[in-house]
Amino acid sequence: METLRIGQLGCGIVGSAVLRLLDRNGADIAQRVGARLEVSKIAVRNLSKERDIPSGMTSLLMTDPHEVVTDPSIDIVVEVMGGIEPTRTFLLEAIANGKPIVTANKELLASFGADLFDAAASKGVDLYFEAAVAGGIPLIRPMRESLAGERIRKVMGIVNGTTNFILTRMSEEGCSFSEALAEAERLGYTELDPTADIEGFDPAAKAAILASLAFNTRVVSGDVYREGIANITAQDIAYAKRLGYEVKLLAIAERQDGGVAVRVHPAMIPVSHPLASVRENFNAVFVEGEDVGELMFYGRGAGGPPTSVSVVGDITTVARNILTGGRGPGAPWYRAAEIRSIDAMFSQYYILLNVADRPGVLAAVAGAFGEHGVSIASVWQEGFGDQAQLVMITHRGREADLQATLHELRSLDVVTKVASVMRVEGGEA
Repeated sequence: METLRIGQLGCGIVGSAVLRLLDRNGADIAQRVGARLEVSKIAVRNLSKERDIPSGMTSLLMTDPHEVVTDPSIDIVVEVMGGIEPTRTFLLEAIANGKPIVTANKELLASFGADLFDAAASKGVDLYFEAAVAGGIPLIRPMRESLAGERIRKVMGIVNGTTNFILTRMSEEGCSFSEALAEAERLGYTELDPTADIEGFDPAAKAAILASLAFNTRVVSGDVYREGIANITAQDIAYAKRLGYEVKLLAIAERQDGGVAVRVHPAMIPVSHPLASVRENFNAVFVEGEDVGELMFYGRGAGGPPTSVSVVGDITTVARNILTGGRGPGAPWYRAAEIRSIDAMFSQYYILLNVADRPGVLAAVAGAFGEHGVSIASVWQEGFGDQAQLVMITHRGREADLQATLHELRSLDVVTKVASVMRVEGGEA
């Protein structure tokens, strides 16, 4: 049986899990591929760091990635080191040396994917990236291949386990945001700096990749409208539950008037929606097609073992292509489409106002909504002495009109504060 050699860049949580999986299931994988897969070199930053890898692989560790990407005996390069530079340079060097790539690097693909795909196309080599979005959930290949004949209308999902864990704790235990974040940090669900998660940078990168796949249009991270969850309060969660909603951080990509709209933000979704029941650090992606209808992909979206399954799945596919002389799909984009501004998007909205508790308040507030063509679907008032809170859900409206309404509300003397604004998804069509 032929042997194909793997060079790996990085050996952290995911990289170590990849090595363990290849070692443990090597015999089965060889039968499925038709060749033995042998790890030949592993580039790391620190040789002295303890790693949970098979004992026979410790001798393969080295500190120079160039040895991996230039070694003529290595057939496949696996990148699990993360970051943009110098990772991008190493991968371009590997491709220039005719080596197919398997990567889990969402940040790199969402920002500089075109560079990698162009280089791979010019050298006729594969670039696979199943693990870049939703960890161990089989999502990229179904969207890239199984749904190739479908016209996808919308993709909406929970693609960050850390923020979903925080919001689950806030909903089920009444925790504040800071308390839930502290628990996530204690359990090891966050990076040392959780900013990329809680401010929405991580899901925005994943949303860019999903939108590129769904609509065959190049979307980069900077095209994605982004809001995080740091401003979500226990009061917002409580009002959502009272209204029959759960609060989730959603990545949403949809066709809109010939263009593509991509956004990441907290949203209320009805408790009856499948995404509302996605708890803890699980991920789920809801795909809506014209003919296939609604599909949902659900599972563990992060962590070493689940993510390693996606990486090894890509390795086996690339290995088969090498043996047969075939090649997988190239760049997912082939058409240009306008990336729509958030101001042009439509949604329902939840709005919480602190107001004076006196006659005429409701009329003044309703007048501001009516002035800008935003229709109120439901409202209730909670009184607190001479102050009150108005809780409102609107019908679907345009973002620009909603923002104009909020601007006018802040100018009213009866409104002391626009306390919270959140979009509502999965309700009105």
